[in-house]
Amino acid sequence: MSNATQSQINITVGRGLLERGMLFTVSTLPCFLFLFINGTMLFTLRSKSVFCETSRYILLYNLLFADTVLMALSQLMYILAAFRIRLTYPVCGVLVMLINLTNEISPLTLVVMSLERYVAVCYPLRHATIITIRNTRMAICVVWTFSLLNILVQVLLLLNFAFEDLQSLQMTDHCSAIAMILGPISNLYSMAYTYFVFILASLAITSSYIGVMVAARSASTDKASAQKVCKTLLLHLVQLGLSLSSTIHNPMLIAISKVLNRLLLVRIQIVVYLCIIIFPRCLSALIYGIRDQTIRPLFICHLCCQLKLSVSYPVMPLISI
Repeated sequence: MSNATQSQINITVGRGLLERGMLFTVSTLPCFLFLFINGTMLFTLRSKSVFCETSRYILLYNLLFADTVLMALSQLMYILAAFRIRLTYPVCGVLVMLINLTNEISPLTLVVMSLERYVAVCYPLRHATIITIRNTRMAICVVWTFSLLNILVQVLLLLNFAFEDLQSLQMTDHCSAIAMILGPISNLYSMAYTYFVFILASLAITSSYIGVMVAARSASTDKASAQKVCKTLLLHLVQLGLSLSSTIHNPMLIAISKVLNRLLLVRIQIVVYLCIIIFPRCLSALIYGIRDQTIRPLFICHLCCQLKLSVSYPVMPLISI
């Protein structure tokens, strides 16, 4: 009887490990695929001088860079949680702050990109004097500085926590953004800042869209160009909405965990993680890689060449022999 019970336990454990491995693979492979796509797009945006000397492509590079770093850090946090690796509070704090920093770059960069498109349609004659390389780089510096100031405030609020009262700096749970909210003030500030940024970004992008729509009705405006910009701004609103949805990721999982068992919760968590955290970070590369006539040929060429090299690389030594 004891042998049968032991065998049943071994089968259950084996099934649990097998399912965990399958779930880990399902969640990891798409992330590496999206990282590969983003990396190819970043390489494409540095392959020609026209991309380095055009404001919209410089802004796109900044957006993609932040999204790619965020995707890589999010996957690292997921792997640590999947293997139940517990970090110390300082190390987890650094990872969470980096994730928060790159997460806040996206909506602010989308605002600047929307304003650049608005100026291009509504003030075409002044676009070259307003949207210069110098002004674009200054705008990017302002975006990063604003986000860094927010991180500095979060760090100061975090330092107010009485860490000396803890028996150890080793965390009792896996590292996450929720685990690093160690007080009601930090939680309140995080929510207030998030709502402020996304309301501001929504108003800016919506206003740009309305301005472009009004300009499209005038006789002096290129209708085709205005319609294309309108579609781009709508896509920016979708990107902004998906970025906002990532802020409800953890609260939604907490609510679901109260009514579902752990196994079903893990499955739902993976689906939500892919749809809310990972996929939106690859959306910019897919949008511009497919829609932009200047980027698309180079992007597809670099993507296909890298895929061919990765496939043919193992057989290269045999060919050389």
